[in-house]
Amino acid sequence: MRRPTARAYTASAAALAALLMPVPAAQAGTTAPGAAAATVIEKVPYAMDSSNQAAWWTPVATYKGRGQYTYFAFNEPGSTAATHRPAIARRDPDGVWSRLPLLDQSGQQAEFPDDNGHNQPSVARDGSGRLHVFASMHANAWRYFRTEAPGGDVTDHAAELPDQGQGITYPIVTTAPNGDLYLAARVGAGADQRPGKLYRWDNATARWSVVATFAGALNRSVYPDDLMVDAAGRVHLLYEWAKAPATGFRHQLSYLRYDPATGAFANSAGAAVTTPVAPGTSDVIQELTAGEEWSIDNAYTGPAVQSAKLTLDGSTPKVAYRYRSADSGGNFRVYYAYPSDGGWAHQTVYAGGQTAAALGITWDETDTKRVYYVTGSGTDRVFAATESGGTWTAQSAAPGVSADRLAVRRDSDGNDVLYLPDTAHNALYYGRR
Repeated sequence: MRRPTARAYTASAAALAALLMPVPAAQAGTTAPGAAAATVIEKVPYAMDSSNQAAWWTPVATYKGRGQYTYFAFNEPGSTAATHRPAIARRDPDGVWSRLPLLDQSGQQAEFPDDNGHNQPSVARDGSGRLHVFASMHANAWRYFRTEAPGGDVTDHAAELPDQGQGITYPIVTTAPNGDLYLAARVGAGADQRPGKLYRWDNATARWSVVATFAGALNRSVYPDDLMVDAAGRVHLLYEWAKAPATGFRHQLSYLRYDPATGAFANSAGAAVTTPVAPGTSDVIQELTAGEEWSIDNAYTGPAVQSAKLTLDGSTPKVAYRYRSADSGGNFRVYYAYPSDGGWAHQTVYAGGQTAAALGITWDETDTKRVYYVTGSGTDRVFAATESGGTWTAQSAAPGVSADRLAVRRDSDGNDVLYLPDTAHNALYYGRR
């Protein structure tokens, strides 16, 4: 189904700046938000379900053909208020949108119960043009859909995955330069531990296989955050640890690298590690701080990690994450981390108030790192921050749009493609900067 071009917004910096609302004064090395820098904002012409919100997901894929194509995996409203139907919104280089529903084995659009923070989709496009979507799993057996060929229907292919019958949660997926896919997920629903596993889609043979259980330990659960593949084909993984079986507040944000050429895993310094790693053997980005406890109490108010995203400067990982410390007044501040002297260096990106569990980070030739975050309130809530001389400056990334969630992917032309859900108004927006 084709749709007319969605309304696009372009404006001068002065006009966009006029749309900005005041925000709390920034702290700890951050300057207040300035003029907006988004160049294009479009409303996706399909209704979005309010359940379309997560922190860990990878709901955006891009592809360069005769121009840039964008694929947004999202939840549409279901038959009742407590259900949703996954679909893909496809934007072609002319700005025309089309809709691809995910079809179950009966040929009808798949429908699942709402479960905010869990039942949201991730999407990738392989080197042969097939679209792959993982949707609506919270300790469920695989819910996996893909096309057989470019332009085909998106149908149920769950039987093709390894680990049949296992409970799968937090599937994140990305495309390698050679057209293969890599998928990370938490596997299992045990009360004593829930490990993280890495899978590979071989594009040449059209088959999935298990790479490894990359992280796992007794009384701990793994929360995958992000993964990327560098130009040499090495897979970079970002994940958190929590007390088993599950909790909304996690700890010890960690990094791991896998090299398909050797089958070996390594830390950010290049030292070999044995998998599955445990909290004590992980390359920890954010160590425990004063007062931090391993707790499964979802009313826990102590220090914790909640959401993180990854980008690459060549083969060097750069990380954005949210952390609530004992001195943050209950707020999750936004931090930037990068490898330094065998460990990790940290900078405060935003400490001006509460943030939502939504982040993005990209690497730009001009701005170097761009960190995207969502404030807890305000008309403009999505901001992009850049750093110069140790000071971070933020600008509205979606002026006039009350988006409260976020995902970002950088396309091959060097544009940041923004996925912007407004859950209060059941609307999804496309942004490009």
